[in-house]
Amino acid sequence: MKKTLLTLCLAAVTAFSFAQENAKESEEKVTGKNEIRFNLLNTIIGIPEISYERMFNDNTGAGISVLARIYDDLDYNFGVIPYYRIYFGNAKRASGFFIEANAAFMQLDDDKYYIWTDGKGNWSSVPSDKTVSSFGIGAAAGGKFLTKSGFVGEAYFGLGRLFNKNAGSEAYPRIGITIGKRF
Repeated sequence: MKKTLLTLCLAAVTAFSFAQENAKESEEKVTGKNEIRFNLLNTIIGIPEISYERMFNDNTGAGISVLARIYDDLDYNFGVIPYYRIYFGNAKRASGFFIEANAAFMQLDDDKYYIWTDGKGNWSSVPSDKTVSSFGIGAAAGGKFLTKSGFVGEAYFGLGRLFNKNAGSEAYPRIGITIGKRF
């Protein structure tokens, strides 16, 4: 009787341990390690942004954001922002509060006015229409929310510093309210 009871207990433990492993594997398939997101806030401002992120493990991920302006009255023409994130949430892979370090390559309009005199006391001014490229680094913080079906929403805020003094701006904002899908 003891041998039969012991055999049944071992069989039950084995069956439950395989069931837990399968549940974990199915959760991993739903959440995935890749994400594509669309920044709604930047689109309203006039600079649509699309981001791709790859999660390395439960707490870290790296990605790249690409943005381009749609209105001529904005200084930012185009930007590429690679970033690295550290997540502090425990519930789901790469979700919850995060901090971000980023770098940026930006093309901006140099809309400065150049003023000179002809030597006879006549002053002239000419607006510049040059495009200036600049590199910068920055940081951001935010929160990411993940559904069971793999949809993602996040909000973040940060700031970066551009190093080219001839650029129309010395800083770039890193803000967003995004939606996307993890696969």
